[in-house]
Amino acid sequence: MTVVNFGSEDYPSANGTMRAIMLICRSIPQIRDAVATLRASGGSVGLVTTMGALHAGHMSLVSHARADHDHVVATIFVNPTQFGNPDDLLTYPKTEDSDLAMLRDAGASAVYLPDASEIYPDGAETIVETTRLANMLHGLVRPGHFRGVATVVCKLFNIIGADAAYFGEKDYQQLQVIRRMVADLFMPITIHGVPTVREPDGLAMSSRNVRLTPQDRAAAVCLNKALTRAQEAARNGATVEAMRDLIAETINAEPRARLRAIDIAEALTLAPVTGHPAGDIGIMISAEFGPDENPVLLIDQREIRK
Repeated sequence: MTVVNFGSEDYPSANGTMRAIMLICRSIPQIRDAVATLRASGGSVGLVTTMGALHAGHMSLVSHARADHDHVVATIFVNPTQFGNPDDLLTYPKTEDSDLAMLRDAGASAVYLPDASEIYPDGAETIVETTRLANMLHGLVRPGHFRGVATVVCKLFNIIGADAAYFGEKDYQQLQVIRRMVADLFMPITIHGVPTVREPDGLAMSSRNVRLTPQDRAAAVCLNKALTRAQEAARNGATVEAMRDLIAETINAEPRARLRAIDIAEALTLAPVTGHPAGDIGIMISAEFGPDENPVLLIDQREIRK
């Protein structure tokens, strides 16, 4: 690969040994030049979009992208338009140095770290929204969230021009929103869903987990327990209504958890499901932990195949 020496920065490897070359780009011209250089050396480009505060779940996305493509480009951008609570945006963890070290050690070829003013310049007024998928299920709990996600992802796809992009299945509705956007706008990019990575006790990995107190961290495993109970019930022929009751019972039994939403829908369309499901379903749940004035909202999901 030809090394382009614009704004690239050198970080020690996490294991303190080998240093790897990774292009670090902080403007649209830089990342476009970097991608052009990667393509000139031959091969395809996989994209992993993140908001930083990286963990093993993000590295799983990078690993899947590397397995499929010659080069991986990652983005780190805390997108302000998908936060409904301003305090949530202000307290979102920022760990740039360790993020870059993890991405370089995982084999990323380039990283794009834009300022908000570049993604949303003065005078910008265009938004992207999947009108049905964005305003149902978790979209009712987090109004405007999926509009913000679709808009920023569309911008990043257009800026980088990757062949494929990788998203975690934990954000189940988000994954369907992005797939719908790509299909509706005829975007030349393939979307891959990657299974949720979990902590040893079953809690889904999330950048928000670092904000949990030790007591709330221990309590948060109730989300995975609730999904596991619902999955077992489904295998035994339970109705959607019975699964919903089991989930609510499990989470409400944890005094530190405040249940926000339970959504059970058709796996791909997210259409409502009742009674005994005839096909694959997706279960999406969310709960809050911590103080009422600035809670930590955690989500989890389970896809149950017939």
